[in-house]
Amino acid sequence: MDSFAGSGTTGAVAHKMGRRWIMIELGEHAITHCAPRLKKVVDGQDPGGITEAVNWKGGGGFRFYRLAPSLLTKDRFGNWIIAENYNAAMLAEAVCKLMGFTYAPAQEPADYWQHGFSSETDFIYVTTQSLTHDALKKLSEEVGPHRTLLVCCKAYSGRGGAFKNLTVQKIPNAVLKKCEWGRDDYSLNVANLPMAEDLPLDDTAPGAPPPAKRHGRARTAQTEPSLFDAEATKELENG
Repeated sequence: MDSFAGSGTTGAVAHKMGRRWIMIELGEHAITHCAPRLKKVVDGQDPGGITEAVNWKGGGGFRFYRLAPSLLTKDRFGNWIIAENYNAAMLAEAVCKLMGFTYAPAQEPADYWQHGFSSETDFIYVTTQSLTHDALKKLSEEVGPHRTLLVCCKAYSGRGGAFKNLTVQKIPNAVLKKCEWGRDDYSLNVANLPMAEDLPLDDTAPGAPPPAKRHGRARTAQTEPSLFDAEATKELENG
């Protein structure tokens, strides 16, 4: 990954080496330089760099994406609000993407609350309206007992968990939970990791303690050497 693509050299070299690559560029030369250069690489018309060394003849492809404007902005009071750049359709599509739903607005007017789905019975509704308790009640009745709905709205009154088939969230809060702000590194907020299976305990060693019940993720034993320890490195090298 090259987060400052420049003229596109990283992508060109990586592509010729058969590697997967990502480039990011904020300047206009993403359009005037990077994209045309990569097209030449794909077409086999870029003779420079490592072309001869790897006998590059062309092939493959790439996707060009444009980054959307920021979904949230702060008002004059410092509160997070939806940016004015987004119309209703853009907002619904963006929130569906962030919340892990497939954007698929219903064609029937009666199903206005179906902006996307995650399964055959789980849907999402995105609106800039402030929903009252009565509005949520009506919505719950339309969804019915055999379907569920995630409601992302500007604001709502009453208890969000008052209806079993509805989950209600304010759009700014829902978006902020999905994003990382104020970071200056490449760390990622990784969630929902699969749980590791419990490892069998070796109770045959002399003086070994009795097996203990362990819950959740398996922990590394204290007797296991560190990979950064000099002696451990020798052991690994010696097999």
